[in-house]
Amino acid sequence: MLRLSQYIRAAIGIAENGTAAVAPPRKHAPLSNRGPVVIWNLIRRCNLTCRHCYASAVDKDFPGELTTKQVFSTMENLRDFNVPVLILSGGEPLMRPDIFDISAYAKELGFYVALSSNGTLIDDKNINQIAAANYDYVGISLDGLGATHDYFRRLEGGFDLALRGAKLCRDAGLPVGIRFTMTRENYQDLPGLLDLVEQEKIDKFYFSHLNYAGRGNHNRKDHAFYNMTREALLMMFARCKADVKAGIARDYVTGNNDADGVFLKFWIDEHYPAASNQISKMLQRWGGNASGVNVANIDNLGNVHPDTMWWQHTLGNVLKRPFSEIWQDVSDPLMAGLKQRPRLVHGRCGECQYRDICGGNTRTRAYQLTGDPWAEDPGCYLDDAELGITGDHNRLETVPFSATKRHGQVEATS
Repeated sequence: MLRLSQYIRAAIGIAENGTAAVAPPRKHAPLSNRGPVVIWNLIRRCNLTCRHCYASAVDKDFPGELTTKQVFSTMENLRDFNVPVLILSGGEPLMRPDIFDISAYAKELGFYVALSSNGTLIDDKNINQIAAANYDYVGISLDGLGATHDYFRRLEGGFDLALRGAKLCRDAGLPVGIRFTMTRENYQDLPGLLDLVEQEKIDKFYFSHLNYAGRGNHNRKDHAFYNMTREALLMMFARCKADVKAGIARDYVTGNNDADGVFLKFWIDEHYPAASNQISKMLQRWGGNASGVNVANIDNLGNVHPDTMWWQHTLGNVLKRPFSEIWQDVSDPLMAGLKQRPRLVHGRCGECQYRDICGGNTRTRAYQLTGDPWAEDPGCYLDDAELGITGDHNRLETVPFSATKRHGQVEATS
């Protein structure tokens, strides 16, 4: 995840005042002693069947999901391991009857607690409970305006329900963000969605690139064209700059394509050359893709994965082994490779001069296309000349999903 606002705010501060404006740090354990952010899919059931859902969630019960007691015990281990953030997700987490008990205990243990919802089930009947949970952040998905969103979420009227949920949370005083996953089929709605975020005074806009997991992998043929992605990011940069200049504290964030950090560097170099060196150093400290290092996933059955896009690869289960032990075990070949710096990626990614910023980008897309998690990421929208890559290369191209070419658990290589 790349916090555009942090870097653009800093660049403007350097250009205008000679110093970068730095936001106050959250009250977490020191970085050197901190566990990963944990995205926890507490339930797989969902009232929607979204086209790009990495969990392939549907409206039915899944046997074997963790009990309240098991969730509580796992949270205690996460606290002892200095996990700073819990993102409670699904499926649709509000369909879990004990969600508010889990949320209350997470807050009691001292976590930063976020709720990741599709928003459609937030209404006048439960908003007081949601407000009382005192979530540090509520993220709600909008994948376009009106009919576009409804097409992606496969629910007529879904846009109005989700927007209602966002407004109720905002009016209850909760920090609210809108999440948007862009494909070539909803690209045209991005300007209007950004306008909506401004009009409704939403705190955060999260722009997600399509990643190849679950139904997102099955529909990867819809991945946005490179020029669409570049235009969308430039639009985000401009909106963020305008908000910073106007003194508006809204956050703009991108995820699932760490080439965004390199593209942001190029934009800073052009628009704020005086800040170029300092921002480049900040981006290098960020380091790009954090799967298996600073981001973790626990699914509804207690299986641990390097992140939410790696459900086909299980590291262990919290019912059999503490999360803290699973996460530190590098006998798993994928985890060993993800934790290595620099990662031993190849193809265009291996030759790129900016790996110290993007970290080799997202490994899931490479794996789903080739079976090799260290192959080049086909989602990188930057060209060879920009990345300092010489010679002739046949780029890895995204091809439609084929059920006969599935890839499972990553095996050790000799």
